[in-house]
Amino acid sequence: MTRFSNINTLLAFVTVAREGSVSRAAELLNLTQPAVSQQLRRLSEEVGLPLFEREAAGLRLSGDGAALLPKAEQVIEAMGAFRQAACQRSDVVTGPLRIGTIIDPEFIRLGQLLGRMRAEFPGIETELSHGISGEIMARLLRGQIDAGFVLGPPGDEARAMVDETVHLVTLAAFSYRVVAPAGWQAQVETADWPALAALPWIGTPEMSAHHQLLRRIFEARGLAQNVVARVDQEASMMEMVRSGVGLSLCRDAIALYQKQSYGVALAGRVAVPACLYLALPARQIDSPVMAALLGLMRGIWQLPRPERPERP
Repeated sequence: MTRFSNINTLLAFVTVAREGSVSRAAELLNLTQPAVSQQLRRLSEEVGLPLFEREAAGLRLSGDGAALLPKAEQVIEAMGAFRQAACQRSDVVTGPLRIGTIIDPEFIRLGQLLGRMRAEFPGIETELSHGISGEIMARLLRGQIDAGFVLGPPGDEARAMVDETVHLVTLAAFSYRVVAPAGWQAQVETADWPALAALPWIGTPEMSAHHQLLRRIFEARGLAQNVVARVDQEASMMEMVRSGVGLSLCRDAIALYQKQSYGVALAGRVAVPACLYLALPARQIDSPVMAALLGLMRGIWQLPRPERPERP
């Protein structure tokens, strides 16, 4: 009977299969590339089958590897379920929790979450990584994080942008306002989207919520946004608005503060509805760590209880 060295060989196999690259898999697994390659060789020798074929872009699953991949994933998930069941029986929730964060910590109530997590679930080890909404979602789908904050359009529009593997929890609804440099009030006060599109805009990366929301608006109207500069930080965007470069989106509360404090102009006829979401893998929704996270989020954001997976 074939005996496997340990589950790490299967984990290396599954990760390389998903990433198509030993280097990316090594980064995700926190291992060196030689260590991952050795695990792949060991597993291939143990099963007596070639699991990968090398090509110019990296590694590609062989026919045997593709047939065995679902079984390897089942073993890894079963081991995770075993650990979760053991934690539940001991009434102690432990384990890592990698969270992707966006924009400013105050808006996503990060301090409250971490404080309550530490007080109520000291066995959960939290690791944070920051980015923009599209990056956070990509990391979630790649398994690099366990949950993440993302921005997007309200309700069904957001869920249509993800597949059934992602669970979205609606945390808050808000609106973006179009802000313009001081002295532009006459140009933007009564302007509609065609008039605003022709004015200079400060653009954002394609993976940002700003870009995605504005693209939907402009494409639906057959308009082209007049982008004259690009930035990836909200603070930089507002600095460029105040400097007279062009227009930008800004959360409603911040837009009003900027108007009162710095005299920036606000477009009066348009607004962009949006929501803040917590995104996590649907298959992990019932794990102890995720249940702990969702319980804390319900208390912090005063969410209805319980919120089951919202399918797109």
